[in-house]
Formats: sequence, C-alpha cells, structure tokens
Amino acid sequence: MSKLGNLGARLHRGEISYDFIGHRKLWYGISILITITAILGLAVRGLNMGIDFQGGAVFTTEKTSVSVSQAEDFAKEASGHDAVVQKLGNGTLRIQIAGMDTKQSDQIKTDLAKDFKVDPESIAADLVGPSWGDQIANKAWQGLAIFMVLVVIYLAIAFEWRMAIAALVALIHDITITVGIYALVGFEVTPGTVIGLLTILGYSLYDTVVVFDSLKEQTKDITKQNRWTYSDIANRSINGTLVRSINTTVVALLPVAGLLFIGGGFLGAGTLNDISLSLFVGLAAGAYSSIFIATPLVADLKEREPAMKALRKRVLAKRAQASVEEEVADARPVSDEPDDDAAAPAVVGPRTQPASRGRGRGRPSGKRR
Repeated sequence: MSKLGNLGARLHRGEISYDFIGHRKLWYGISILITITAILGLAVRGLNMGIDFQGGAVFTTEKTSVSVSQAEDFAKEASGHDAVVQKLGNGTLRIQIAGMDTKQSDQIKTDLAKDFKVDPESIAADLVGPSWGDQIANKAWQGLAIFMVLVVIYLAIAFEWRMAIAALVALIHDITITVGIYALVGFEVTPGTVIGLLTILGYSLYDTVVVFDSLKEQTKDITKQNRWTYSDIANRSINGTLVRSINTTVVALLPVAGLLFIGGGFLGAGTLNDISLSLFVGLAAGAYSSIFIATPLVADLKEREPAMKALRKRVLAKRAQASVEEEVADARPVSDEPDDDAAAPAVVGPRTQPASRGRGRGRPSGKRR
C-alpha cells in the first residue's frame, strides 16, 4: 500500500487525526482575509468584460506575418482602445475591440487594412451589440441564482437546513475568490468563464456533500452516548474523507493546469484562459472550503442546539472525571517491599508441635523414677 493510501486508511480508522474543528477560527480568519482581498481587487480594478458582455467588434484577418504585438499597436492606434489579439492556428489574427458601434467598426476596418497593407474586404468584421451582451449577463446571473436555490433546497431535504446554509456560504466563498482572482489578474471574462464558474460549483458541492454524508451517518443517535461531542464527530468525518478529497481535487486540477499553463501560457492559446483559470482557482477554493469552511460552520451551528449543549456538558464532565481518576491512580504510592502475608510459604503436611517447656526441656518425657 502506498504511503498516501496508508495515511488515508489510518485517518479513516481514527488512528491519527488533525483537529480541523478546533482550529476553525484560524480558517475563518484566512478565508475572510482572502475574501476581502478579492473584493478589493474587484472594486479597484474591476472585471475585464469581453465583447460578449459589453459589445464591440471582432476583426479576423487573412494569414499574415504581422505579430500579435504589432497588431495590438495597430488596433489601439485605429480605435483608441486596448485590443485583445489572438493568433489562430492557420496564421490568421483575431482582433477584439470592445465598445465599438457599426460606424466606428467600418473606419477601424479601413485603418487596419492600411496598416496590414491588405484589401479591406479581406478583413472580416463581426459586430456584437451591447444589448446582446446584457442578455447574456442576465441569463448568467439567473442561472447562478437558480442553481443556488436548488442546492439549498436539496441539501435542506437530504440533510438539514444547517448543512444547506454552510454549503451556500462555501459556494459564495468560492465564487467570490474566483471572481476576485479574475479582477486581479485581468483575464477577460467571457461566456466560457461563466461555464467554468458553474462547473466549479458542482465540484465544490461534491466535496462538501461527501463530508456531510459521512457526518450524517456518524451522528445517528449521537445523544445516546457520552464519549463524543458533535464537533468531535465532525472532525472525524473530515479526517476520514480528507485523502479522498485531496485525490479528487488533484486529479481534476492536473488537466486544468495543463490547459492554463501549457495551452494558455506556453502555446499562447489565449481562448483557453477564459475557462481554465476559473476552473483552476475554483477547484482549489472548493476543496479548501469543503474542509475548512463548510463542516466547521455546521459544527458551530449544531453546537448551539440545546441537545448538543447538553451532550457536550455530559462529555466534558465524563472526561474531567476520568482525568481526575487517572491523576489519583498515578499519585498512589507503590511499595517496593513484598507483603509478609503474600511472601509467607504455604504450610504443607501436619503442623509440627512445639517442644514442651519446663523441667524436662531437652530430655525425653517420661515418668519420674
């Protein structure tokens, strides 16, 4: 068995564990810090919305020797706006300029043809209106809201409302971090980004439900025992599924990392960045939130119940009593001398009569002559 598999088996059996619930304030603090950073990045820099959301023009050239950097300079000079230029596999260029209308796009097309020294008819121009982009954005928000509502309803029915709230907080946490990373990095937000966001919510929810299912199974009839509190069992549930969550996340992250760093970075396929970044950040954030946010939050909510408070009081009282008894046992002195009664040999056979005392001591008894 591999070392990771052996570790997972020992965690599942409870032979070793890490106190995730006991350190939950630390995880809450880290999450709050990351979330505040993401919100600040979103407020200061904002999102780089693609033309699908804010409208604009897309120009596609024929096969050309003009580099991407030169094309960006030509497009910025012609439009006065920053442009997104991508070199396609057949040697053509795709130039996206946001915020353009039909009249402006015609003039930009003519200027680009002069810079590229080609016929204007050889450059294809597609115009995306801002109204269509607004419709796409509204549909995305509606889909996200419907997803959230359905998730809460399902978890409330399958588990309980406290787990539904914890899962909802974890999902909002993942979305906020992912959107904040997009603002800080400056990647363009496209419909592919929205697809990536919805995909990571499914992965995050999967990890969370795995832990919740284990927790639900282990907390049946929890009030009928006095050994474990709800937080203790929640911590065991996290440790028992920890290696499984890590394996699932790593396996999912490897191909996404290939798309992001190799496809988008080294090979220059910028269109892959739209979806790969959201998947990469979201998968990592989802694994983190299911372990460090969702389950500790459930434990916090459950420990507020009167029954769980009473259980915790009984468990702590029993542990305190056991600790006192152990201290008393350790403090009891142990004698090194053997007990006389225990050391005396057992008498075997008839008991020897003592010698008679008196005048005849040392001589055989008999009548006096």
